[in-house]
Amino acid sequence: MSKKKFRDFFKSLKFRLVLLFLVIGILPMIVLRIGILNSYEQKAVSNRSTDVLSQAKILTNQIVFNNYLSDPESEIINSQLEQLSNIYDGRIMVIDDNFHILKDTYGLDEGKTIVSEEVMRSFAGEEISKYDSENCYIEMTIPLSGPESKEIIGVLLVSVSTDSIVLNQEYLENSAWIIELSSVMVVLLVAAYLSRALVKPFRKMEKEIVEIQNGYKTELKIKSYTETLAISACFNRLFGRMKVIDESREEFVSNVSHELKTPLASMKVLADSINGQEDVPVELYKEFMSDIGNEIDRETKIINDLLSLVKMSRSAADLNISSVNINELLELILKRLRPIAQKRHIELVLESFRPVSAEVDEVKLTLAISNLVENGIKYNKPEGWVHVSLNADHQYFYIKVEDGGIGIPEEDLEHIYERFYRVDKSHSREIGGTGLGLAITRNAILMHRGAIKVFSTEGEGTIFNVRIPLNYIAS
Repeated sequence: MSKKKFRDFFKSLKFRLVLLFLVIGILPMIVLRIGILNSYEQKAVSNRSTDVLSQAKILTNQIVFNNYLSDPESEIINSQLEQLSNIYDGRIMVIDDNFHILKDTYGLDEGKTIVSEEVMRSFAGEEISKYDSENCYIEMTIPLSGPESKEIIGVLLVSVSTDSIVLNQEYLENSAWIIELSSVMVVLLVAAYLSRALVKPFRKMEKEIVEIQNGYKTELKIKSYTETLAISACFNRLFGRMKVIDESREEFVSNVSHELKTPLASMKVLADSINGQEDVPVELYKEFMSDIGNEIDRETKIINDLLSLVKMSRSAADLNISSVNINELLELILKRLRPIAQKRHIELVLESFRPVSAEVDEVKLTLAISNLVENGIKYNKPEGWVHVSLNADHQYFYIKVEDGGIGIPEEDLEHIYERFYRVDKSHSREIGGTGLGLAITRNAILMHRGAIKVFSTEGEGTIFNVRIPLNYIAS
């Protein structure tokens, strides 16, 4: 068996079914083993806790009787503390009523303050004992009561190792494994047979998908199990979606062809008109050549927008992220567009509420915002206005492009980001629109992990709200 087939086998459903049957087959053995081991562990820990607690209580009486909390230098008590610590391979701390550690047999935390749930409960009069199986130790906190008033004057904290219990438990576990492995071989044979039978419908599904791929079938329907029926339904929905996408792609190609052919057709008509006439007047010749030049500019703009759209459709890895001063970027954009606004007698205003720096692709963001502002200028009323504002919080910066222009009809709002979609086709062609600007803008903003929303009232104006993270979020 080749390495690839070997890897595929381990990823296959058949292998996983065999594995499932193995698990089910040896599950009772595992439960039995775990029950025995846990029972042993609980019993051993209980015995160890009882021994340590009895010794610790004797030690607490000695601590109180010898007034150790007032004189922590007592050699007798210190010797007993060290002895108990060594016998049980543990650590002992003596804590006074100010939560100060008077004695630490490890010598690490003496003089420090300790506040824990167990210590607080012991100061309330409880004896606490808990077992941490993950870190293999038993911890106890025992209150120190005054000889007469019975007032809690301190706490004895004892931590002892349970490594010896763990070693014995491992020995028992190894013995149990030998028994379990003996039962695996029997279960394996049964599992292999059953898994082969269960996988058959999925092999049939694979063959039918190949037939669909080759065009012999148009629908997948495997009724063997409820699951295969559900998978078939999901596949058919996906297949239908792919058909829609393919049709959309064909429509896009058709639109691109149409948009590119229209200026060429106009140029051909103009050129044929000139060639079909003798002694063409210079004025008419210049007019036709000017019209041809305009059509060339229009063709160039369509091609440039298409190239920009292709770039925007690529992965975010193509972004050239750098720290950019957004205030200066917007000022530069408006400076470039101001001549267009002045030509159309449109008032162009920028309002910045705070300094903003962000991690963005300067070129792509410039293109996106320029499209929004330029649209606000072009689709405006005489003596109109375009207002651009910038604001930010701790996570995002916000750009609002608002105009008092002709607005967008409500039924067109959901389509404005579609490629080649125009709200007013005649007006768009008149001012040189390609129907790609907002698609480019939306893609650029999404590449920055941002969002764009539009609000518009026909005849009153349009507002585009853009939100982009201050710090670029890589996928």
